[in-house]
Amino acid sequence: MTVLHWVLPLAAWVLAPLMLGIINRVKAVVAGRRGQPLLQLYYDLFKLAQKGSVYSRSTSLVIRIAPSVALACTAICVTLVPWGGLRAPVAFEGDIILLAYLLGLARFATVLAALDTGSAFEGMGASREVQFAALAEPSFFLGMLVLVLHSGTIGLSDVMSGLSAATWQTSGILLILVACSWFVLLLTENSRIPIDDPNTHLELTMIHEVMVLDYAGPDFAYILYGVSLKLWVFGALVVNLIVPVRSVPAWGQIPVFLLGMGVVAILVGVVESVLARLRLRQVPKILIGSATLSVIALIAELME
Repeated sequence: MTVLHWVLPLAAWVLAPLMLGIINRVKAVVAGRRGQPLLQLYYDLFKLAQKGSVYSRSTSLVIRIAPSVALACTAICVTLVPWGGLRAPVAFEGDIILLAYLLGLARFATVLAALDTGSAFEGMGASREVQFAALAEPSFFLGMLVLVLHSGTIGLSDVMSGLSAATWQTSGILLILVACSWFVLLLTENSRIPIDDPNTHLELTMIHEVMVLDYAGPDFAYILYGVSLKLWVFGALVVNLIVPVRSVPAWGQIPVFLLGMGVVAILVGVVESVLARLRLRQVPKILIGSATLSVIALIAELME
């Protein structure tokens, strides 16, 4: 383990909010608007950190600690994700399960806090969040199972470091199927269009935003920063999968990886610009279709 391995999560903790800035700028350019500055989220986080938090008298300690728990979980997840051929600073056999459970714990804390408010409105959003999460998780585990079987290892860093240009030549179709499945997973887990609209305030269509309406000040800053870290984690999984970073010389792996993260942010912005938000009844169909892609890849891997 070298200092370079810890530079990776430090860069993620610093650059994660920039991904949301890129997405918003792409959407503005496609719509012919000037749009927000690329560093808008940094300004918002700094402004929110200087304010105070307000809590309802009907809430308990749950709503106070939930933002910290969710942020801590996503921050730890960053340390589990490798950058191509560079291993994650926290890497061991079975860390894939820990990554999934940390993301699940962050969601559980957010949902529990929404229910703690006693608001039927936030309870509705919490119900939708749990439902869609249950349908989205098979895509992650089935796609990861394909990679585990292909690489013969159960450590996330070992699985990702085994992907190279040669892997694309022999099993490119499998990687494409898993990449498409995980990209839908990225949109779902981060409440992006067409699954959810992070900018909407329509009561009947909100999912994630409705669960954090009671937050303000530093607590809301934790929520926003945690959202950016979660987007980084899923973006990193997609980049590790589709970009053969390991085939690049060691000195160029980090720039190539960062470039890939920028491309993922641009792609998310383009998708949100050309697609409309789906009806809630249509979302489960998309998630089941995403899991089906991973199932097809798994069947193909088992037949080889």
